[in-house]
Amino acid sequence: MPELSYPQSGAASGKGRHLGLAVFVAVIVVGAVYCATHLLADLQPVRESSVLPYLLLGTALLIALGFEFVNGFHDTANAVATVIYTHSLAPNLAVVWSGAWNFLGVLTSSGAVAFGILQLLPVELILQVGSSAGFSMVFALLIAAIIWNLGTWYLGLPSSSSHTLIGSIIGVGLMNQLMHGTNGTSGVDWNQALGVGRSLLFSPLVGFLAASLLLLILKAVVRIPALYAEPKGKEPPPFWIRSLLILTCTGVSFAHGSNDGQKGMGLIMLILIGTVPTAYALNKAVTPAQTQTFVAVAQQTSATLAKYTRGAAPSADPRADVETYVRTRQLTPATLPALQQLTDVIGRQVGASGSMAAVPQNAVDNVRNNMYVASEAIRLMEKAKQPPFAPEDAKVIDNFKAQTDHATKFIPTWVKVAVAIALGLGTMVGWKRIVVTVGEKIGKQHLTYGQGASAELVAMLTIGAADVYGLPVSTTHVLSSGVAGTMAANGSGLQWATVRSLVLAWVLTLPASIALAAGLYWVFRAVF
Repeated sequence: MPELSYPQSGAASGKGRHLGLAVFVAVIVVGAVYCATHLLADLQPVRESSVLPYLLLGTALLIALGFEFVNGFHDTANAVATVIYTHSLAPNLAVVWSGAWNFLGVLTSSGAVAFGILQLLPVELILQVGSSAGFSMVFALLIAAIIWNLGTWYLGLPSSSSHTLIGSIIGVGLMNQLMHGTNGTSGVDWNQALGVGRSLLFSPLVGFLAASLLLLILKAVVRIPALYAEPKGKEPPPFWIRSLLILTCTGVSFAHGSNDGQKGMGLIMLILIGTVPTAYALNKAVTPAQTQTFVAVAQQTSATLAKYTRGAAPSADPRADVETYVRTRQLTPATLPALQQLTDVIGRQVGASGSMAAVPQNAVDNVRNNMYVASEAIRLMEKAKQPPFAPEDAKVIDNFKAQTDHATKFIPTWVKVAVAIALGLGTMVGWKRIVVTVGEKIGKQHLTYGQGASAELVAMLTIGAADVYGLPVSTTHVLSSGVAGTMAANGSGLQWATVRSLVLAWVLTLPASIALAAGLYWVFRAVF
């Protein structure tokens, strides 16, 4: 198998690479200054009696960004493997180019994946994220994910960062349940976990089958021998093939940033809400006019829910009753009256302030938790279709949920920039181990241009579609299985020792990350 190499470029090409690197570094510096400025501005009105929250905030942010940094050089290496092994781009230029498009992918992401991942966590830990249990949760799942990612990177195994993080979240939920018993904890949302698990399970199968099928179709339709040839020495491919491969590399990098970057965003928002809830529990970008609309929608929702309460007696503690439903998924006669009362409470709390930004500091956390619990209850009711709301009533209730999500499930621009910087820098560091595995050790023959384009096009489309639907998928699994699929379709043969190692890493990632996170959560609960 040929070793990793690329053409020696001339002085002009070298200057171009240096210019590109200088521009990328300048963007990183400007982004870092932007993040620091906005974080300090957000913290300016906050009055903390102790320095401890700021220390916890700084430590947790560093760990969360460290996870994204490791994710960058662990996962994004897959995006550049094909352009490097087909000599379409020199390695240094390829990783800078990929890092830049990861950066842009993060900045334009929707946030749907971020909050979909967080729904795996026990609701009581999210509501008490600023407590010792909340900090233990955040530190445990992030450190466990980093440890496993670094271990598999050191061995050159393209395992999934998404898989690792989800396993860590499940580990924290399981240990939390073991420590508290079945009472008082929702444990793991297994329905949500199964949905996420299916997307992670089927994505490599989709990658393998779709990439192999695409290559076969390409061979039947596009009868140009140069597209299916191996690179000749260190020469780059013809211009049109090179353009195609750079385009697919760009698409995979952008899609990876858009999907994978969101996982770090969701965790950073948990950290911010837990350490400085005054600044981040509610979306202060909601205008006074939007706030008045929210209050009107809350009143309309309360009147709608009243149709289904059947005159039940008021709840002594409406949020506790709604929390019980969220934990148990069991609808009781007390649930709907409690949800109606909680909707009234939320409307009064926000209406009395005039705007989200004006909610008193000592009430912000309570208002946010009321909104979160109400939104989760509505989500579960819609999913279970219980109770069976009339279509026009369901629209009113769903509108209220959308309004509360806008107020609580938001990501400031500076958080996106911070994650983009970490992911982009990670792309430029430590990429070679994974690239060598993908480029040299999956198939018995050198990667052809058509194989590289097929694998990356499938990865780009699969990850992009998953982002639209808010599903976490593994860039690593999709692309490495896509390369294997093209090797099989091309009759190139597979290196079964590598395939077995990849499958083993795929199988072990979930139980290993669950065990790591569970153990760390137990240790941190004793420490904090």
